[in-house]
Amino acid sequence: MPTARNETPSADPVITRIDDPQWAKIVETGTWRPECPVGRSDLGRLDINFVNFAGTIERGAMVANKDMVEDLAEIFTLLFEAGFPIEQMRPSEEYDGDLDGGLMANNTAVFNCRKPGQINAPVLDSPHANGRAIDINPHQNPWHDPHCDCWMPSADYAYDRVGPGVVTKGSLPWQLFTERG
Repeated sequence: MPTARNETPSADPVITRIDDPQWAKIVETGTWRPECPVGRSDLGRLDINFVNFAGTIERGAMVANKDMVEDLAEIFTLLFEAGFPIEQMRPSEEYDGDLDGGLMANNTAVFNCRKPGQINAPVLDSPHANGRAIDINPHQNPWHDPHCDCWMPSADYAYDRVGPGVVTKGSLPWQLFTERG
């Protein structure tokens, strides 16, 4: 992203509602369906710059519950300023609502009313289906999937919790999210 001479790049967060083309894609891909606990009016979109693993600036986007989009803007602005790397940040519908596709791409995302075979909690209770849970660099920050008794998307960082993009207790991302509940 080019900047004017002597201009410091910023996170430049922009919060908007979900527009018609994006909502159509969310519905078409099954990222939302009628049994999901939140609908279009409950969600918001955050567009924000982030530092990628190569150290360059990219523009990303995420969909989240509108009651937490401002917190996400503040958190990701502070992560940007600290140079915390994010592999990529794209809404889940860009992976056809497929949880595995987003995880394997190391995508940072929030809202996904996951497909029935990919749900870990009843749909009404699911934090991702409510737009209130985030996967940050899931490859570096895997979770233990009770369905397969395995680490998703891989066990590469399951035990060795060091490296760029890793979130650990006490780390900046952990602190920022903990402060906001």
